[in-house]
Amino acid sequence: MGRMMFVSLPVEDLTKSVDFFTALGFGFDPRFTDENATCMVVGEDSFVMLLVKPFFKTFTGGKELADSHTHSEAIMALSAESRGEVDRLCDRALEMGGRPSQEPMAEGFMYSRSFADLDGHQWEFLYMDPAALEQS
Repeated sequence: MGRMMFVSLPVEDLTKSVDFFTALGFGFDPRFTDENATCMVVGEDSFVMLLVKPFFKTFTGGKELADSHTHSEAIMALSAESRGEVDRLCDRALEMGGRPSQEPMAEGFMYSRSFADLDGHQWEFLYMDPAALEQS
């Protein structure tokens, strides 16, 4: 049996974050959305909870939040169906106010590009060529 995955991220402005990820093609589950949080649907069993910072902090046991503009916390990597889709999604993220994170990486069967979202969280879209992967 597979597991569902939920990643929770603190955000400064929930509306701006929803607009940003909507522009990248993501949808949101209204059952888990209010003024404090929303559930971004990544895949059938993968979700990202975007929580406003004060609400996120109620889940940290008193720990301070990392400043994701100056510290790395995690890199969320999502698959794409082609190199073109990687470029389209990353270009759109930059148009919507995201910032470049790393130089594009092309290594044999894999191509990826990275960006930081409005809150500095690092994201990556990657394409793995199945034919080239089998030859590796």
